[in-house]
Amino acid sequence: MIYIAIILAKIVEVSMQTVRIVLITKGERTIGAIIGFFEVSLWLVLVSTVLTNIMENPLKIVAYAFGFAVGNYVGSIVEEKIGIGSAEIQAIVKAEHGLILATALRDQGFAVTVMQGEGKNHARNILLLYVPRKKVRKCVDLIKATQENSVITVSDKKPIYGGFGMIRK
Repeated sequence: MIYIAIILAKIVEVSMQTVRIVLITKGERTIGAIIGFFEVSLWLVLVSTVLTNIMENPLKIVAYAFGFAVGNYVGSIVEEKIGIGSAEIQAIVKAEHGLILATALRDQGFAVTVMQGEGKNHARNILLLYVPRKKVRKCVDLIKATQENSVITVSDKKPIYGGFGMIRK
C-alpha cells in the first residue's frame, strides 16, 4: 500500500511542478508561487516517507522513480489540456488562396494579418495569427481544410500585449 501512495504522491507532485514551471515562464508568477508552496510541502512529506528505512525497503526507490517518470508524462498532458498562454501561427499559402483563407479564419473569430511574400515559383501570402493555445488545433485544422498545401508553423509566445481578441496585460 505504501508503494501505491508513493507513486500517486510523486505523480501529483511532478505534475504540479510541470504546470508551475509553464505558468512562471508564461508570466503567471503568483499562481506559480502558490502551486510551488503546495508542491514543496508534498515533496517534503513524500521524501521523508521514502527515506525512512530505505535500506530495508529498497522498493520505495522504485516506486518513487516510477512516480517521477509517470508524473512527467501526466504533467505534460495536464499542461497541454490547460493550454496556458498564446501561440503564433504562420501559414504560407499561394497568393490566390490567401484572402479566401484569411476570410474563413476571420469568420471563425481569429485575427489574421496578411503579408505578401515570394516563393520559388509563385507569389505567396503569409498569414500571421496570435491565438490562445487552446484554439491552436482548431485554427490549424481550418487552415489545412481550406488550403491543403499550406506551410504551417506554430510557436509558443510569451504574454502578448494588445491586438484583436487578446487579453491585455
